[in-house]
Amino acid sequence: MMVIKYHCYLLFVVVDMLELYDGSLPVEEITNSWYKDFRLSNYGAIITFVGVVRDENGIDGLSFDIYEPILKDWFNSWQQKAKEQNAIVLMAHSKGDVLNHTSSYIAGICSPKRRVALELIDEFVEDFKASAPIWKYDIIDGKRIYAKDRSTKLNGAGILS
Repeated sequence: MMVIKYHCYLLFVVVDMLELYDGSLPVEEITNSWYKDFRLSNYGAIITFVGVVRDENGIDGLSFDIYEPILKDWFNSWQQKAKEQNAIVLMAHSKGDVLNHTSSYIAGICSPKRRVALELIDEFVEDFKASAPIWKYDIIDGKRIYAKDRSTKLNGAGILS
């Protein structure tokens, strides 16, 4: 399994804020590591959202393509927005195939204030669905079929939208 991690430096400790995995996410490993990394950082709220691939529309799972340079820029803009509220954003996402009833997406917010974390996680997850450069395919009978009916165009993405 290949894992790509983008780092942020906090108090001279390297922390993985954006993690990309081949295949389904190891949910417990990721969320437990976030808790371990940030529980002593004086955040009063550590909130996570875990997305699970549903068994619907006759699919066996989903498959994802990611354009990493745009994803990093998008994620960094969210990191800046969170920083203005004394918070941080965490994210893990799958590349490639993810079968039903496993996870492809985890988002997290760490904040000293509960209300900030609750509001940011909602805004972040909604913007992720609308703006992140990740293309989704249905897996049906072992074939990847572009999920055009459930996709949105990315502003400024040109041919990538």
